[in-house]
Amino acid sequence: MARVTVEDCVEKVTNRFELVLLAAHRARVLSSGAPLLVERDNDKNPVVALRELADGELEPDQVEEDLVSSLQKQVEVEESEDAEAAPEKADAPEFDKMTEEDYLKAIQAAGMTTPQTLPKG
Repeated sequence: MARVTVEDCVEKVTNRFELVLLAAHRARVLSSGAPLLVERDNDKNPVVALRELADGELEPDQVEEDLVSSLQKQVEVEESEDAEAAPEKADAPEFDKMTEEDYLKAIQAAGMTTPQTLPKG
């Protein structure tokens, strides 16, 4: 059983922090059922991920792209032609159309005091 060391992996990914991120992401992908690119040899997923990177079976750019896409919150979706026909006002938020006078009348009707009737002092 060949052991992988950080020095083997640093040849492929020069930044150790990036190496940790990529190997951790690949280990999570492996634990979710992705096929192995190297033999397991009774190793756990983080070691298998490091071995895949060290052996060159897995390109760091591929893992990085997969990691970035897994962290994205907004997914780009192609809009249909019906969505393009909808007016832009549908996206605008609805605001209260009440005037200041109507607002003051509503406050007075509710029995609340208005700024003009507040006692001074």
